[in-house]
Amino acid sequence: MKLGFIGSGKMAGALVEGVLKAALFEKGNLIITDRYEAAVKALVKKCRVKSAPDNLTLIHQSDALICCVKPSDAEVALAPLRESGSDKLVISIMAGVTLSRLRDFCGKKARLVRVMPNTPALIQKGAAAYALGKGTTEADAILVEKIFSAVGKVFRVKEELLDAVTGLSGSGPAYVYIVIEALADAGVLMGLPRDLSLQLAAQTVSGAAEMVLQTGLHPAQLKDQVTSPGGTTIAGIEALEKAGLRSVLLSAVRAATERSCEIEEKLK
Repeated sequence: MKLGFIGSGKMAGALVEGVLKAALFEKGNLIITDRYEAAVKALVKKCRVKSAPDNLTLIHQSDALICCVKPSDAEVALAPLRESGSDKLVISIMAGVTLSRLRDFCGKKARLVRVMPNTPALIQKGAAAYALGKGTTEADAILVEKIFSAVGKVFRVKEELLDAVTGLSGSGPAYVYIVIEALADAGVLMGLPRDLSLQLAAQTVSGAAEMVLQTGLHPAQLKDQVTSPGGTTIAGIEALEKAGLRSVLLSAVRAATERSCEIEEKLK
C-alpha cells in the first residue's frame, strides 16, 4: 500500500517518522506533496520518502491519503480527488472540517475519516481521536489506528465528540505547559535555580501522567497516596482549591470546545 500526504508540515512529518519507525510502510511507499517546495525537500531529505510534483499526481500514485493542509486550503488541495470521482480513503487531520464538509471537498465516493491529533505526536507521545465517515470499512479503521498509534494513543469516537476532544487533548498541551511554567516559577520563588526548577516541574508532570496511565488508578487515588494528614501536600491542595484550579480547567476545556464549534460553523 502507498500512503500519500497532502501537506508536508510538522504533523505530516511526525506521522511519516512514526510510521517508518513502526515499520508500517517502507520509505518508497510514502509520497508527499506541499505547496511550499522547501517543506517537501526538507522532509524528503530527512526521511528519504518520495515526493510528487502536484496533488493530482500524488492522488493517482497513492492508495490512501492523509490531508494535512490548513482548512482554508482544503477545497483547492482536494479538488483533483473530487474531479476524479475516486473512492480512495482520505484521512483528514484538519481542525474544524466536518465529515460533511470533507465530503463536499472529496466527492461522494471517497471513504472519509476525520482525526484530531495533538502536537506531542511530534515525539511519539500524542493523543488522537478519530471518527469514521459513511462507507468506511473496518479495515480503514484498523489502518487509521495503526498510523496514529505509531505516534501515540488513538481512540475511536463519534464525530460529535471531536469538538470536545479538540478542547481537551487538542488544546490541552498548552494548558499543561502553563502549569509547568507556573510550577517552575514557584520553585524559583522559593529559591531554586531556574534550570533545576524547570526540570523538576516538567519531570514531575511527566511522571504523574505516567502513573495514571500505567497504574490504571483514578487520579484521586494517586493524589491520596501522596497526601499525608496535616502534611505539605494537603496544604498545597488547599491553596489550589481556594484559587479554583478545577473550575479554571473546566472553563478552559469548555471555552476551547465552544470555539471549535464556532470554527466549524464559519467553515460551512
